[in-house]
Amino acid sequence: MPYLPRTVLRSTIRAGVRPLLHPRVPFAVQRTGLSVVGALLPSPGPVERERTTLGGQPSLRVSPVGGGSRTVLYLHGGAYTTGSSRSHGALGAGLALGADADVHLLDYRLAPEHPFPAALEDAVAAYRQLAGATGPSRLLLAGDSAGGGLALATLAVLRDEGVGLPAAVGLISPWTDLTLCGPTVTANASRDPLLSVGWLSQSADAYAGGRRLTEPGISPKDIALDGLPPLVVQSGADDVVVGDGDALVARAREAGHPVSYERLEGLWHDFQLQAGTLREADEALERLGRDLVAAAERG
Repeated sequence: MPYLPRTVLRSTIRAGVRPLLHPRVPFAVQRTGLSVVGALLPSPGPVERERTTLGGQPSLRVSPVGGGSRTVLYLHGGAYTTGSSRSHGALGAGLALGADADVHLLDYRLAPEHPFPAALEDAVAAYRQLAGATGPSRLLLAGDSAGGGLALATLAVLRDEGVGLPAAVGLISPWTDLTLCGPTVTANASRDPLLSVGWLSQSADAYAGGRRLTEPGISPKDIALDGLPPLVVQSGADDVVVGDGDALVARAREAGHPVSYERLEGLWHDFQLQAGTLREADEALERLGRDLVAAAERG
């Protein structure tokens, strides 16, 4: 499989994708652009794809050929305003192969048309449907960026409602503090080739829809970890919001909560999106899938 050098991809993302994610670009244009970029990325390996519905919302099932041995509900990133199963198809394929799992990429409703709690309601409904079909012990939950924060918020709702929780949770570059007060927001502003603070701030306000950004369902950075499944976290060290992952992992370790963390030097926010093109992305997703299954089996 031909891979592009890390430096080439970094420059390409900075020049070609970052300008798309700008406050002056309409969200509809951003969504179309990210879908086109996602469609151009090769799959990291052979997979099967099927359009389905989960919890009343469209979803894409991505599976190893012949089907996987586990099920993953995957919540895509995109700052709650962009992103889709189309933009995340290569990432979903990499995780499906790494975990030997049927990965369900949920197209939850997006802001500003559908502000909080629409995405959370969709995620909870999709989880309930999958858990009813497979049982929580065979189910994994994962998400990247905003989808990582959404996964944590979903866990809190499920726990409060007494629903059986997934066996393990995978978080890629989780965005958990929509106030953007973390230390790396400023420190990594020039290092991260993908994200700009202006776009993140605009998207956060769109998602909040007039609510306080500090509400736990919107910014789940302080979610209680009691009773939650093991966490498997990956972040790039050059990520603008890597501080969110750092803080979550530090809190989990202090509480004795099972967590594993990869903080990868020289890599940026959501670099796993370049699966099939970036060697480090394929290798990271293989490890994420393997570590999720191992965490689930350990309980």
